[in-house]
Amino acid sequence: MLPWLLFIATAAAAIAFAWQIWRPAPFGDPLATSLVAFDKQDRLTVFSAELAPVVASDDSRLFGLVTSRQVAVIPARVDYAIDLGKVGRERMRWDMANRTLTVRLPALQISRPNLDEARAQYLREGVWITRAAQDKLTRDNTRLAERLAVEQAANPVLLSLARSAAKDAIRQNLAIPLQMAGFGDVKLSVSIDGEPSNP
Repeated sequence: MLPWLLFIATAAAAIAFAWQIWRPAPFGDPLATSLVAFDKQDRLTVFSAELAPVVASDDSRLFGLVTSRQVAVIPARVDYAIDLGKVGRERMRWDMANRTLTVRLPALQISRPNLDEARAQYLREGVWITRAAQDKLTRDNTRLAERLAVEQAANPVLLSLARSAAKDAIRQNLAIPLQMAGFGDVKLSVSIDGEPSNP
């Protein structure tokens, strides 16, 4: 029996030694892999909206004897972005059993409207419109257009589109690094601060 016991012990030791050398490399930390994917992006623009605020301003001079009005359509662009610099480990959760990575993103950031006054269209009304009155009407309409564009950018439909685009972008940004790190097909559940909860 002794030779057999020695043979079994030697074989077991050889198998254990071989396993230590050639065993598959353990997977890294999926959260660390995801954070590295975010590391150099910082602020990610996920959606842009083209708006066309329609505004109007009035001007009165010479004690109300000379009046003028200007209606303007000023195209504006608004960008929606996610600050990935605010995404840390506390905003991620890895469920090994279900192979699901849950990510909670900070609220969308809406940029200041970029007014394209070169493409603006103006309609002016008045018997006599002085240069000073025209300049004032244009300035007033520019301020009104920016304010209206901010309100339009907060429209629930546009916000919903921007959030959907943000989630898709984050899933794409994380899926490939996780696959390359050896995690295979991982389910990604993404939510955003401030989004309406499903009933």
